[in-house]
Amino acid sequence: MQNEESNGPPPAYLIGSVDNALQLLLFLNEHSELRVRDVAKELDVAQSTAHRILATLAWRGFVVQDRGSKTYRAGRVLVEIALESIKELDVRRKARAHMERLSRKVHETVNLIVLEDDGVRFIDGVEGDQMVRVSARTGTLLPAYATSGGKILLAELTPGQLRALYPSGLRKLTRNTVPDLAKLEAELKTIRTRGYSVNIGETQIGLWAVAVAIRDKAGQAVAALAIATPTSRMEPSDIAVRVQALRETAEALSADLL
Repeated sequence: MQNEESNGPPPAYLIGSVDNALQLLLFLNEHSELRVRDVAKELDVAQSTAHRILATLAWRGFVVQDRGSKTYRAGRVLVEIALESIKELDVRRKARAHMERLSRKVHETVNLIVLEDDGVRFIDGVEGDQMVRVSARTGTLLPAYATSGGKILLAELTPGQLRALYPSGLRKLTRNTVPDLAKLEAELKTIRTRGYSVNIGETQIGLWAVAVAIRDKAGQAVAALAIATPTSRMEPSDIAVRVQALRETAEALSADLL
């Protein structure tokens, strides 16, 4: 893995273990989940060394291990550092109160989402008050085409810009994920017309979400606001009610950005 942010040749007194840990974190930015063998191969170290690096990072909270799959993903500390670096982002700071009111109104989880390269980053979330609810995904990076918030933001792009983001096509996360660029482009055309996007089990089976765009004073989409709920609690007739609530919240937030 080549670090594009490095400045020239390595320092004279490079600390190899520190460099390996930092390279691992950069690798984690490219892959949402890592196994010990993946890290060992990427860093060209023994699996025992890779395991020790991961264990140390886990101890400090930079990564966390899934007990079932044994894979590692970004931990609480790493997510907090990332969010701290963007805490002054105007839309995130001003959106919180609006999101809390919306969540209380619909009793479901509300997420704030921004486009990041070919994916979307969940930069804030307010969980609903239902006993069975969708967890807030704050800090998570997902393929934009598989999320409601991502699709509403991709709908702002030209066909050329969209194709440039996905030169190798689309990767399916579930059986419901849009399978190819042609179908994605057709769906985005519909989204532009109706002004909202829907995700029905495209990132996770059993999850339903709807999103609208948040626009700045110039009318540019700067983020997406989404309501997420278990599919078992959704009915087609609920869509209009959710979209109206989202639009009212997005308009109020956009006015705050002026």
